[in-house]
Amino acid sequence: MLAFEPFQWLLNGLGTVMAEIYDVIPNWGLTIIVLTIMIRLILLPLGIKQIRSMQNMQAIQPMVKQIQQKYKQNKQKQQEEIMKLYREHGVNPFAGCWPVLLQFPILIAMYSVIRFPQHPVHIPKDSALYAQIEVQIPEVTSADEVPTEAGDPSGTQFLGMNLLCSASLAGNEDAKLGDQTTFAGDQEPTRLEYPVDCGDSIPDRIPYYFFAAAMFATTYLQQRQMQKASPPGAASQQQQQLMKIMPLVFGVFGVFFPSGLVLYWTTSNLWQIGQQYFMLQNRPTAETLAARADGKKKRGGMFASLMDRANEERNRRGTPGGSSGGSSGGSSPKPSSGGSSPGPRRSGGNGAGNRKKRPKR
Repeated sequence: MLAFEPFQWLLNGLGTVMAEIYDVIPNWGLTIIVLTIMIRLILLPLGIKQIRSMQNMQAIQPMVKQIQQKYKQNKQKQQEEIMKLYREHGVNPFAGCWPVLLQFPILIAMYSVIRFPQHPVHIPKDSALYAQIEVQIPEVTSADEVPTEAGDPSGTQFLGMNLLCSASLAGNEDAKLGDQTTFAGDQEPTRLEYPVDCGDSIPDRIPYYFFAAAMFATTYLQQRQMQKASPPGAASQQQQQLMKIMPLVFGVFGVFFPSGLVLYWTTSNLWQIGQQYFMLQNRPTAETLAARADGKKKRGGMFASLMDRANEERNRRGTPGGSSGGSSGGSSPKPSSGGSSPGPRRSGGNGAGNRKKRPKR
Protein backbone atom coordinates (compact mmCIF):
# COMPACT_ATOMS: atom_id res chain seq x y z
CA MET A 1 0.00 0.00 0.00
CA LEU A 2 1.15 3.52 -0.73
CA ALA A 3 0.59 4.65 2.86
CA PHE A 4 3.25 2.19 4.06
CA GLU A 5 5.72 2.76 1.23
CA PRO A 6 8.23 4.78 3.33
CA PHE A 7 8.21 2.04 5.99
CA GLN A 8 8.82 -0.57 3.30
CA TRP A 9 11.88 1.42 2.23
CA LEU A 10 13.15 1.26 5.81
CA LEU A 11 12.61 -2.51 5.94
CA ASN A 12 14.31 -3.12 2.61
CA GLY A 13 17.15 -0.81 3.63
CA LEU A 14 17.76 -2.71 6.87
CA GLY A 15 17.61 -6.03 5.02
CA THR A 16 20.11 -4.84 2.42
CA VAL A 17 22.57 -3.53 5.02
CA MET A 18 22.25 -6.78 6.98
CA ALA A 19 23.03 -8.81 3.85
CA GLU A 20 26.05 -6.61 3.07
CA ILE A 21 27.44 -7.08 6.59
CA TYR A 22 26.88 -10.85 6.32
CA ASP A 23 29.01 -10.94 3.17
CA VAL A 24 31.91 -9.61 5.24
CA ILE A 25 31.10 -11.45 8.51
CA PRO A 26 29.40 -14.74 7.54
CA ASN A 27 27.75 -15.18 10.94
CA TRP A 28 24.19 -13.98 11.41
CA GLY A 29 24.56 -13.34 15.13
CA LEU A 30 27.64 -11.16 14.66
CA THR A 31 25.90 -9.47 11.73
CA ILE A 32 22.99 -8.47 13.98
CA ILE A 33 25.39 -7.17 16.65
CA VAL A 34 27.32 -5.05 14.12
CA LEU A 35 24.08 -3.68 12.67
CA THR A 36 22.88 -2.82 16.18
CA ILE A 37 26.07 -0.88 16.90
CA MET A 38 25.67 1.02 13.62
CA ILE A 39 22.11 1.98 14.57
CA ARG A 40 23.22 3.11 18.03
CA LEU A 41 25.99 5.25 16.51
CA ILE A 42 23.44 6.96 14.28
CA LEU A 43 21.22 7.64 17.30
CA LEU A 44 24.15 8.70 19.50
CA PRO A 45 23.68 12.51 19.18
CA LEU A 46 20.03 12.19 20.15
CA GLY A 47 20.88 9.95 23.09
CA ILE A 48 23.53 12.38 24.35
CA LYS A 49 21.09 15.28 24.11
CA GLN A 50 18.47 13.38 26.08
CA ILE A 51 20.85 12.41 28.87
CA ARG A 52 22.20 15.96 29.10
CA SER A 53 18.65 17.21 29.41
CA MET A 54 18.04 14.86 32.33
CA GLN A 55 21.25 16.00 34.00
CA ASN A 56 20.20 19.61 33.60
CA MET A 57 16.86 18.79 35.14
CA GLN A 58 18.55 17.30 38.17
CA ALA A 59 20.80 20.35 38.51
CA ILE A 60 17.91 22.83 38.55
CA GLN A 61 15.78 20.78 40.93
CA PRO A 62 16.51 23.17 43.87
CA MET A 63 15.12 26.05 41.78
CA VAL A 64 12.05 23.96 40.97
CA LYS A 65 11.46 23.41 44.68
CA GLN A 66 11.76 27.16 45.32
CA ILE A 67 9.09 27.85 42.70
CA GLN A 68 6.85 25.17 44.18
CA GLN A 69 7.21 26.72 47.61
CA LYS A 70 6.68 30.27 46.35
CA TYR A 71 3.51 29.46 44.38
CA LYS A 72 2.16 26.60 46.45
CA GLN A 73 -1.23 28.35 46.63
CA ASN A 74 -1.40 28.89 42.87
CA LYS A 75 -0.87 25.65 40.98
CA GLN A 76 -1.37 27.20 37.55
CA LYS A 77 1.25 29.88 38.17
CA GLN A 78 3.52 27.24 39.64
CA GLN A 79 3.34 25.12 36.47
CA GLU A 80 3.90 28.17 34.26
CA GLU A 81 7.02 29.19 36.15
CA ILE A 82 8.41 25.65 36.18
CA MET A 83 7.89 25.26 32.43
CA LYS A 84 9.52 28.65 31.91
CA LEU A 85 12.50 27.46 33.95
CA TYR A 86 12.70 24.29 31.86
CA ARG A 87 12.73 26.29 28.62
CA GLU A 88 15.42 28.67 29.87
CA HIS A 89 17.74 25.80 30.75
CA GLY A 90 16.89 23.51 27.82
CA VAL A 91 15.38 20.82 30.03
CA ASN A 92 12.98 18.12 28.81
CA PRO A 93 11.00 16.56 31.71
CA PHE A 94 10.11 13.52 29.58
CA ALA A 95 13.69 12.68 28.62
CA GLY A 96 13.79 9.61 30.87
CA CYS A 97 11.38 7.62 28.73
CA TRP A 98 12.46 8.73 25.27
CA PRO A 99 15.59 6.54 24.93
CA VAL A 100 13.42 3.43 25.12
CA LEU A 101 10.30 4.72 23.38
CA LEU A 102 12.21 6.03 20.38
CA GLN A 103 13.55 2.54 19.71
CA PHE A 104 10.10 1.09 19.07
CA PRO A 105 9.96 1.96 15.33
CA ILE A 106 13.37 0.38 14.80
CA LEU A 107 12.39 -2.62 16.93
CA ILE A 108 9.29 -3.18 14.77
CA ALA A 109 11.37 -2.82 11.61
CA MET A 110 13.98 -5.30 12.87
CA TYR A 111 11.22 -7.75 13.78
CA SER A 112 9.80 -7.50 10.26
CA VAL A 113 13.23 -8.17 8.72
CA ILE A 114 14.34 -11.00 11.03
CA ARG A 115 11.03 -12.87 11.33
CA PHE A 116 10.59 -15.82 8.96
CA PRO A 117 8.59 -16.90 7.04
CA GLN A 118 7.62 -13.48 5.77
CA HIS A 119 5.94 -11.99 2.72
CA PRO A 120 7.43 -9.97 1.20
CA VAL A 121 11.03 -10.85 2.02
CA HIS A 122 13.12 -7.79 2.91
CA ILE A 123 16.53 -9.45 2.59
CA PRO A 124 17.81 -9.46 -1.02
CA LYS A 125 17.08 -12.86 -2.54
CA ASP A 126 20.40 -12.97 -4.36
CA SER A 127 22.42 -12.53 -1.14
CA ALA A 128 24.39 -15.14 0.78
CA LEU A 129 22.31 -14.50 3.90
CA TYR A 130 19.04 -15.28 2.17
CA ALA A 131 20.56 -18.45 0.72
CA GLN A 132 21.28 -19.67 4.28
CA ILE A 133 17.76 -18.83 5.44
CA GLU A 134 16.18 -20.44 2.37
CA VAL A 135 17.63 -23.79 3.37
CA GLN A 136 15.09 -23.80 6.21
CA ILE A 137 12.37 -21.47 4.88
CA PRO A 138 12.28 -21.97 1.10
CA GLU A 139 10.07 -19.85 -1.11
CA VAL A 140 7.21 -21.98 -2.46
CA THR A 141 4.46 -21.47 -5.02
CA SER A 142 1.96 -23.82 -3.33
CA ALA A 143 1.37 -25.42 0.06
CA ASP A 144 2.41 -28.81 -1.33
CA GLU A 145 5.99 -27.59 -1.76
CA VAL A 146 6.51 -26.92 1.96
CA PRO A 147 9.21 -29.34 3.25
CA THR A 148 8.24 -31.95 5.78
CA GLU A 149 11.61 -32.03 7.57
CA ALA A 150 13.66 -29.24 9.10
CA GLY A 151 16.57 -27.91 7.08
CA ASP A 152 20.16 -27.43 8.21
CA PRO A 153 20.23 -24.57 10.80
CA SER A 154 24.01 -24.03 10.72
CA GLY A 155 23.72 -20.84 8.63
CA THR A 156 21.53 -19.11 11.24
CA GLN A 157 23.06 -20.45 14.46
CA PHE A 158 24.74 -18.31 17.12
CA LEU A 159 25.95 -19.51 20.55
CA GLY A 160 23.88 -22.67 20.32
CA MET A 161 20.69 -20.91 19.17
CA ASN A 162 18.89 -21.02 15.86
CA LEU A 163 18.12 -17.30 15.53
CA LEU A 164 14.93 -18.10 13.62
CA CYS A 165 13.52 -19.82 16.73
CA SER A 166 12.07 -18.29 19.89
CA ALA A 167 12.53 -19.45 23.49
CA SER A 168 8.97 -20.81 23.44
CA LEU A 169 9.98 -23.24 20.64
CA ALA A 170 13.36 -24.18 22.10
CA GLY A 171 13.86 -27.90 22.70
CA ASN A 172 10.69 -28.81 20.80
CA GLU A 173 11.49 -31.38 18.13
CA ASP A 174 8.16 -30.61 16.42
CA ALA A 175 8.75 -26.83 16.29
CA LYS A 176 7.26 -25.05 13.31
CA LEU A 177 7.23 -21.49 12.01
CA GLY A 178 4.09 -20.36 10.23
CA ASP A 179 2.77 -17.47 8.22
CA GLN A 180 -0.17 -16.72 5.98
CA THR A 181 0.30 -16.05 2.29
CA THR A 182 -1.93 -15.80 -0.75
CA PHE A 183 -0.87 -17.72 -3.82
CA ALA A 184 -1.64 -16.55 -7.35
CA GLY A 185 -5.17 -17.43 -8.31
CA ASP A 186 -6.33 -18.05 -4.70
CA GLN A 187 -9.04 -15.97 -3.09
CA GLU A 188 -8.25 -16.85 0.54
CA PRO A 189 -4.85 -16.78 2.27
CA THR A 190 -3.15 -20.07 3.08
CA ARG A 191 -1.22 -20.70 6.27
CA LEU A 192 2.14 -22.36 5.74
CA GLU A 193 3.91 -24.30 8.51
CA TYR A 194 7.66 -24.82 8.13
CA PRO A 195 9.42 -27.34 10.40
CA VAL A 196 12.56 -25.84 11.97
CA ASP A 197 15.36 -27.23 14.10
CA CYS A 198 15.17 -25.52 17.51
CA GLY A 199 16.78 -28.37 19.45
CA ASP A 200 15.22 -31.45 20.98
CA SER A 201 16.42 -31.53 24.60
CA ILE A 202 16.44 -29.48 27.78
CA PRO A 203 20.10 -28.37 27.40
CA ASP A 204 19.18 -26.94 23.99
CA ARG A 205 16.82 -24.52 25.74
CA ILE A 206 19.48 -22.96 27.97
CA PRO A 207 20.88 -20.33 25.55
CA TYR A 208 17.37 -19.27 24.51
CA TYR A 209 16.26 -18.81 28.12
CA PHE A 210 19.53 -17.06 28.97
CA PHE A 211 19.06 -14.42 26.27
CA ALA A 212 15.37 -13.96 27.14
CA ALA A 213 16.43 -13.30 30.76
CA ALA A 214 19.20 -10.98 29.53
CA MET A 215 16.66 -9.00 27.51
CA PHE A 216 14.53 -8.53 30.64
CA ALA A 217 17.50 -7.76 32.91
CA THR A 218 19.14 -5.20 30.63
CA THR A 219 15.83 -3.41 30.06
CA TYR A 220 15.31 -3.27 33.84
CA LEU A 221 18.88 -2.04 34.49
CA GLN A 222 18.56 0.67 31.88
CA GLN A 223 15.30 1.93 33.34
CA ARG A 224 16.69 1.73 36.88
CA GLN A 225 19.76 3.67 35.80
CA MET A 226 17.62 6.46 34.36
CA GLN A 227 15.42 6.55 37.46
CA LYS A 228 18.45 7.10 39.69
CA ALA A 229 19.68 9.84 37.38
CA SER A 230 16.33 11.65 37.51
CA PRO A 231 15.67 14.07 40.39
CA PRO A 232 13.02 13.07 42.96
CA GLY A 233 9.54 13.88 41.73
CA ALA A 234 10.71 14.63 38.19
CA ALA A 235 8.79 11.72 36.66
CA SER A 236 5.03 11.69 36.82
CA GLN A 237 3.13 8.73 38.24
CA GLN A 238 2.36 7.53 34.71
CA GLN A 239 6.05 7.64 33.77
CA GLN A 240 7.00 5.70 36.88
CA GLN A 241 4.43 3.03 36.09
CA LEU A 242 5.71 2.85 32.51
CA MET A 243 9.27 2.32 33.73
CA LYS A 244 8.08 -0.56 35.93
CA ILE A 245 5.97 -2.23 33.25
CA MET A 246 8.48 -1.88 30.41
CA PRO A 247 10.91 -4.61 31.60
CA LEU A 248 8.01 -7.03 32.11
CA VAL A 249 6.69 -6.37 28.63
CA PHE A 250 10.07 -7.00 27.06
CA GLY A 251 10.54 -10.07 29.21
CA VAL A 252 7.44 -11.53 27.54
CA PHE A 253 8.75 -10.44 24.15
CA GLY A 254 11.98 -12.27 24.85
CA VAL A 255 10.10 -15.57 25.20
CA PHE A 256 7.96 -15.37 22.07
CA PHE A 257 10.04 -13.28 19.64
CA PRO A 258 12.75 -14.73 17.36
CA SER A 259 16.10 -15.04 19.08
CA GLY A 260 17.66 -12.78 16.46
CA LEU A 261 15.44 -9.92 17.66
CA VAL A 262 16.24 -10.75 21.30
CA LEU A 263 19.93 -10.52 20.44
CA TYR A 264 19.39 -7.12 18.80
CA TRP A 265 17.49 -5.69 21.79
CA THR A 266 19.92 -7.03 24.38
CA THR A 267 22.90 -5.60 22.48
CA SER A 268 21.12 -2.26 22.15
CA ASN A 269 20.40 -2.21 25.89
CA LEU A 270 24.02 -2.97 26.77
CA TRP A 271 25.18 -0.11 24.55
CA GLN A 272 22.68 2.25 26.16
CA ILE A 273 23.70 1.23 29.68
CA GLY A 274 27.38 1.84 28.92
CA GLN A 275 26.64 5.17 27.24
CA GLN A 276 24.56 6.36 30.17
CA TYR A 277 27.13 5.19 32.69
CA PHE A 278 29.95 7.26 31.20
CA MET A 279 27.79 10.32 30.64
CA LEU A 280 26.22 10.31 34.08
CA GLN A 281 29.66 10.54 35.69
CA ASN A 282 29.92 14.17 34.60
CA ARG A 283 26.94 16.07 35.96
CA PRO A 284 26.47 19.81 35.35
CA THR A 285 25.81 22.06 38.35
CA ALA A 286 23.21 24.79 38.73
CA GLU A 287 26.02 27.38 38.51
CA THR A 288 27.15 25.91 35.18
CA LEU A 289 23.63 26.10 33.79
CA ALA A 290 23.21 29.67 35.06
CA ALA A 291 26.45 30.75 33.40
CA ARG A 292 25.37 29.02 30.20
CA ALA A 293 22.02 30.79 30.30
CA ASP A 294 23.75 34.18 30.81
CA GLY A 295 26.02 33.44 27.89
CA LYS A 296 23.03 32.74 25.66
CA LYS A 297 21.48 36.05 26.68
CA LYS A 298 24.69 37.94 25.89
CA ARG A 299 24.85 36.25 22.50
CA GLY A 300 21.27 37.17 21.72
CA GLY A 301 22.34 39.03 18.58
CA MET A 302 21.70 42.44 17.06
CA PHE A 303 17.93 42.11 17.01
CA ALA A 304 17.74 41.32 20.73
CA SER A 305 20.05 44.29 21.49
CA LEU A 306 17.89 46.67 19.45
CA MET A 307 14.77 45.42 21.20
CA ASP A 308 16.35 46.00 24.60
CA ARG A 309 17.31 49.58 23.63
CA ALA A 310 13.82 50.25 22.32
CA ASN A 311 12.30 49.04 25.57
CA GLU A 312 14.67 51.20 27.60
CA GLU A 313 13.81 54.27 25.52
CA ARG A 314 10.11 53.56 25.87
CA ASN A 315 10.40 53.25 29.63
CA ARG A 316 12.46 56.46 29.85
CA ARG A 317 9.88 58.46 27.96
CA GLY A 318 7.08 57.04 30.04
CA THR A 319 8.56 58.27 33.34
CA PRO A 320 8.01 61.86 34.68
CA GLY A 321 10.85 64.20 33.84
CA GLY A 322 12.29 61.58 31.55
CA SER A 323 12.54 63.95 28.56
CA SER A 324 15.90 65.65 28.54
CA GLY A 325 15.88 67.41 25.22
CA GLY A 326 13.18 68.86 22.99
CA SER A 327 9.74 67.32 23.23
CA SER A 328 7.90 65.54 20.52
CA GLY A 329 4.18 65.22 20.59
CA GLY A 330 3.92 66.82 24.05
CA SER A 331 3.11 70.31 25.36
CA SER A 332 5.51 73.17 24.61
CA PRO A 333 7.87 74.24 27.37
CA LYS A 334 6.65 77.16 29.46
CA PRO A 335 8.79 80.30 29.38
CA SER A 336 10.45 81.11 32.65
CA SER A 337 8.96 83.99 34.63
CA GLY A 338 10.83 87.25 34.42
CA GLY A 339 12.67 86.34 31.27
CA SER A 340 12.04 85.93 27.63
CA SER A 341 12.05 82.75 25.76
CA PRO A 342 15.28 81.76 24.05
CA GLY A 343 13.89 82.76 20.70
CA PRO A 344 10.72 83.80 18.92
CA ARG A 345 8.23 81.02 18.53
CA ARG A 346 6.94 80.84 15.04
CA SER A 347 3.72 79.30 13.97
CA GLY A 348 2.26 78.83 10.59
CA GLY A 349 4.11 78.50 7.38
CA ASN A 350 4.77 82.26 6.53
CA GLY A 351 7.14 83.03 9.40
CA ALA A 352 5.01 86.02 10.64
CA GLY A 353 3.35 84.37 13.60
CA ASN A 354 3.73 86.97 16.47
CA ARG A 355 5.18 89.93 14.57
CA LYS A 356 3.30 93.23 15.30
CA LYS A 357 2.22 95.41 12.44
CA ARG A 358 3.95 98.80 12.29
CA PRO A 359 1.78 101.86 11.73
CA LYS A 360 2.19 103.57 8.41
CA ARG A 361 3.75 107.01 8.46
